[in-house]
Amino acid sequence: MSLFLVNRYLGEEDDNDSKNSRSHTLLAKLKEKAKERQKQCDAEPKSPEENAMPKKRKKRTKIQEISGTDRVKETAQDEDVMPKKKKKKCTERLQNDLHNSSTKEVEIGKDQVKDSSQSLEKPAAVGFPILGGFSNTNSLKVNRVLPQWLAKPDLIHQNIKDHLHPLSEVSLLCDHLLKKLQNNHIQHLFPVQAEVIPAILESAQRGFLLGPGGHRPRDICVSAPLVVLMQRVVCEVRALAVLPTKELAQQVWKVFSAYAEGTQLKVVIVAGQKSLAAEQASLSEVRGTQRRSLADIVVATPGRLVDHINTNSSLCLEHLRFLIIDEADRMIDSMHQSWLSQEDRSTTYHCSQSLPSQMPLQKLLFSATLTHNPEKLQQLGLYQPRLFTSAHQTSEPTSAPTPTSERFHFPQGLTEYYVPCTLSKKPLVLMHFITQMKLSPVLCFTNSREAAHRLVLLLQLFGGIQALEFSSRLSPGERKRTLKEFKQGKIQLLVSTDAAARGIDISAVKCVINYDAPQFVRTYIHRIGRTARAGRAGLAFTFLLQVQEKNFLHMVTEAGSPGIQKQTIKPELLKNLEPRYENALRELAGIIKKEKAT
Repeated sequence: MSLFLVNRYLGEEDDNDSKNSRSHTLLAKLKEKAKERQKQCDAEPKSPEENAMPKKRKKRTKIQEISGTDRVKETAQDEDVMPKKKKKKCTERLQNDLHNSSTKEVEIGKDQVKDSSQSLEKPAAVGFPILGGFSNTNSLKVNRVLPQWLAKPDLIHQNIKDHLHPLSEVSLLCDHLLKKLQNNHIQHLFPVQAEVIPAILESAQRGFLLGPGGHRPRDICVSAPLVVLMQRVVCEVRALAVLPTKELAQQVWKVFSAYAEGTQLKVVIVAGQKSLAAEQASLSEVRGTQRRSLADIVVATPGRLVDHINTNSSLCLEHLRFLIIDEADRMIDSMHQSWLSQEDRSTTYHCSQSLPSQMPLQKLLFSATLTHNPEKLQQLGLYQPRLFTSAHQTSEPTSAPTPTSERFHFPQGLTEYYVPCTLSKKPLVLMHFITQMKLSPVLCFTNSREAAHRLVLLLQLFGGIQALEFSSRLSPGERKRTLKEFKQGKIQLLVSTDAAARGIDISAVKCVINYDAPQFVRTYIHRIGRTARAGRAGLAFTFLLQVQEKNFLHMVTEAGSPGIQKQTIKPELLKNLEPRYENALRELAGIIKKEKAT
């Protein structure tokens, strides 16, 4: 069989193996070069324009890179089958393709960067906010504008002594009222009285003449005391005076009663001094089936007024013509039990059912520190208001004043002092004023009833000083008796809270001491207003701690004070009082412990 042995050609195995290894090494080198280029591109710092390249474009370049590598793999697999001569051509062609693809990718990347930079430079679409590019623009200030009646009030002379008006010059005063004024030794009226009384009487008279659908009287805001009495034919409640405290209501009731004496006018007070049934009996009576009013003028406190309105008592406001609100700023701030809204509803209901010629309600406001805030005054429901004031504003009249720039009228004959002292020396300074400076009678104010009670006990234990307290710790009867003794001069020193700071007229007070500095300028003005009344002379002292001086002096100066002087007390003047003061302090500690135990 060896004769028939044929050697078949199986190919060059070694050569093929070597050639395959060469192609693999070549592909590996090409891949390494591609990786090095990619690393170099990644290592080069990119410009902000390249960083701003959209993500979609970057994805495309990655896809192209992946497709290029896939093509290399496919060609590598085909090389095993290709003949020897074609392999060289394929390798050359692959190198050219890789070079061209890389250059194309770079060019495409540059074009994409250019396109992205151009797209960034284009303006944003309309309706979308552009981030950045902020510019500091000064916004225009909106000036608050006061209503005309607040911006241009009727100004009254501050100098009382030089601008007194004889009674003969005041028009529209009835003979009975003139006679009563002369019997009370009143020959002249103050500037505010001479301006406001004729204005109210004139508006009321003009309103009666015009009748239904004609004239509505203008509400009047005044910043000083006023007494108005109206004559009537049928007894009905035509004037309602509302005051914040019982003591002030009692004082106003006495003034109304004094000037109504000898006329048919009847004045009734409903301030809780009697039972509700007794007050109802004094307001009206029932004869047969008809109710008959027994009051022309009612003086009330807010809480008691609400009690009578809610219980459907004999208080009928059907014919109410005048609503008088004293201490209007305090009444506005507190609005006790919403008395004003209930009174308005009661009056409106009755007026809607009354005769068509019934005159509408006219409001009279009194305050030494009336607010100029239109939002607060809006609560009063004023109609064409008119303002009389003696507080001249230094700022522009048309601009609304800020709380810190509001200015007030200080009494003309008042001299103001502030006394620097420490907390432990304040009682000694007060004792020095009473015992050595001989100041009497003195009205002393504290910020709390507890402080007033402790101070009175200390002064009584010290001895030699007649002092009593006036605060809500006392019953109404005790407060009335204390106030009466102080007016009669039986008490040297009356230590009070702010209960006596508003409206109470004590003509004998020559000195006011703020033992505790007031926190608000309105409180300070009402306190010092208890002296130097009606053009008289008066003194006002304020004890200040070192931390209080700066703020207090700034507050008083901004409020329009003509000048507050510094009064220093030398320590040598207080040494004689210290032994008795220390003994009184020890006794006071024991008394306070007993009071707390009980």
